[in-house]
Amino acid sequence: MDLIKTDQYGRQIGYVQGANIDFEVGADEADSINDFEIELKRWNWDGSIRYGTRVFSPDTEYGGIVREISTDTSTNVIRAKGDTWRGMMTKKIIQPLSGQDYATASGELNSIIKSKIEAEYPGLFYGVTADTGVTVNNYQFDRYCTLHAGLVKMLKSVGYRLDIRYQEGDVGMAGYVKVSAVPINDLSSEYELTNDNNMNFITDDNRRGINHLICLGKGDLKDRLVIHLYADQNGTISQTQQYFKGAEEIAAIYDSSGSERDDLIKNGIKELESKKSSMSYNMTMTKLEGNIDLGDIVGGKDYLTGISMKKPIGRKIWTISSGKEKVVYKLEGET
Repeated sequence: MDLIKTDQYGRQIGYVQGANIDFEVGADEADSINDFEIELKRWNWDGSIRYGTRVFSPDTEYGGIVREISTDTSTNVIRAKGDTWRGMMTKKIIQPLSGQDYATASGELNSIIKSKIEAEYPGLFYGVTADTGVTVNNYQFDRYCTLHAGLVKMLKSVGYRLDIRYQEGDVGMAGYVKVSAVPINDLSSEYELTNDNNMNFITDDNRRGINHLICLGKGDLKDRLVIHLYADQNGTISQTQQYFKGAEEIAAIYDSSGSERDDLIKNGIKELESKKSSMSYNMTMTKLEGNIDLGDIVGGKDYLTGISMKKPIGRKIWTISSGKEKVVYKLEGET
């Protein structure tokens, strides 16, 4: 892939050459940086990259606007940094209307995206008019969530994901960021990644987690509020013991003295979620063929132990270092 630079007005002025490049894009704000860094030796710095310069790889999500420039004379390097297009969306907040508890949205997916991003980034971000055929009715955003997190969660609730791509402008004209909704692809059967593919991964199928949580709330002794929560073989939590019994039952206490029933159940579920049996899977993938993007689902299997699972792509990291290019894919939740 090539990285193109522009002037401060978004008009292309050439390629970024002789640089080390590091772009990270991710769907989950908790474990994704969503920024970029371009490192040049001082003798390769020609001053064409300035504050406000756009850098982008055409028709991909890799791109952003330079907002920080640092220099280090001890190592003879200059670094240009900024947020990616997705990262910029994490710096806008969806706010409830005055007098309302929550911000809401109704309508077709792309029409909602278009109205929100074009209002926040006029002349730079554009939605699309294509109709997905999918609508939401009075969708409730989390209070004061970021524009990015709100749209990602809304789309995920109906099996869609954000697609972000920089589109080149005509000769002498600025390009723009195109944002749209596309279906999440479950490619776990098509892309089953194993150690035979030279993919490095670590699995941990932990089945010794808590499956019965006894939650203790307000009151004393026999008058104390007690709620029993159970996790079944699929990890689903309820107040009915349906699966693990006898020797298979693993119990623990959650002490929340003073808690009323609703709070005790809410916090008890959160506690059991963190302590129930779980599968963790960390994988480093440096090459995936085909059209796979953030949010799409891939599978993995260790044929020796039989451990398998499927998970969404959570992050992509594009680097060029000493002329060598690499794209690393990380699963959702990986550090």
